Parts: sequence; structure tokens; C-alpha cells
Amino acid sequence: MSELIKTALITGGSKGIGYGIAEVLIKEGIYVAITSRSKENAAQAAASLNEIRKGYAIGIESDVRNLESQEAAVAAVVDRWGRLDYFIANAGVGHFAPIQDLTAEAWQETIDINLTGVFFSAKAALSALTESKGYFITISSLAGTNFFPGGSAYNASKFGLVGFSQAMMMDVRNAGIKVTTIMPGSVATEFSDHKPSEKDAWKIQPEDIGQIVADLIKIPARTLPSKIEVRPSMPPK
Repeated sequence: MSELIKTALITGGSKGIGYGIAEVLIKEGIYVAITSRSKENAAQAAASLNEIRKGYAIGIESDVRNLESQEAAVAAVVDRWGRLDYFIANAGVGHFAPIQDLTAEAWQETIDINLTGVFFSAKAALSALTESKGYFITISSLAGTNFFPGGSAYNASKFGLVGFSQAMMMDVRNAGIKVTTIMPGSVATEFSDHKPSEKDAWKIQPEDIGQIVADLIKIPARTLPSKIEVRPSMPPK
């Protein structure tokens, strides 16, 4: 495999924003590994992505809540392609309920996936990204700066993720690693059991976030957009 190739690992890449990012990166000529807790979903999504460019995608069964699982995912990418250039920490979950009704299990899963899972991803990827002078991108949310009723778990996880990402950026930039957090508003995905339809045409599309990622990695090394808020340009009145 040529040393000129670039590779990316995207958590939660079998659907939604993660899949949209993978589509765009493959079209840019980047080899992509996507992860899912479901081995079947990961394999099916990778097969679909390989219809864009044959041999450019692999699916990995991995759970961001487990550090060893994340380390294995990174090792699989390095074993396959010799390097890891871009890590997109995208896996996320949403549980929404007033604090009176929010269960301990829903709280724990939200924090474990949306926040601790990104910490485990970073720990697993740091060595490979240091070697490649790579990029660690987190997918947060406008809910990371804007709170709302019923959002105590989700807000806490995304506020924490924004803080984590910005602090990590300052920790690793002198090692040549870039860190950016992307904070989308309404995106047309299956998130939180939503079923996308033509009524979602006004929303940000998953491939729009993919284009932002593709543009970020082209920015000169001397420049770092550390936090990007993304909103639909024309929401319903």
C-alpha cells in the first residue's frame, strides 16, 4: 500500500452522520473504516460504501464504551492500511426525558457513549495519530451549548464533549495532532428513532457534515478551526 494513502476511522459509521461522512471521504480518495456495535450492520454499510470505490471501506464491530474494543478497531485500521490519519468520533445516543422521568440506565448509557466513549476513542487513537500527525474530530451538537427541557442527560454529555474536545486540542496540538469539534443542529437522520422523510429536506443532511470534515482536513496545518457550529440555513418559520 502506498505511503501516500490517507485513512479514516469513523465510530457509529453504519448510518446517519457517520455514514454520510464516510461517503464523502471515500469520494475524496480516503480509505475508511466504519464501526458499529452490530457486526452485520458494519459489514452491510461497508459493502454499500465499496460500491462507491471498491476496496475503500471496511466494517468493524466495536463498542465505544470499551477501551479495548476501541484499541482493537484502531489496530485493525493500522494492520490493514499501515496508518491512521483521521479519527471521527461520531457514535452517539439520545435519551430525552424530564429529570423526574429520566432513568439511571438512560443517563448512564448517554454519558458512556457520548462522552466516555470519545475519551476511550482518543486514548486508543493517540499513538497512531501522533505518528501520522493526524486529525481527531468529534461530532458534538448545538445541544453542547444550548440546554432545553428534557435534555439533562444529552445536554450534559454534549456540554462535556465540547469541553473535552477543546481541552484535548490544547493538550495535543504541539504533537502535530489537530482536534476539532463539529456541533450540528437539526440533521436528517434516524437519531432518537426518527424516520427521515421528504419533510426533513430543510434539515442539514449527513453528507453536509461529511463535506465539512473533508474541507477541514484540507485546511493548511498552521490553521485550526477548533469548534464549528452548524445550523440549517432556512428552518421552518
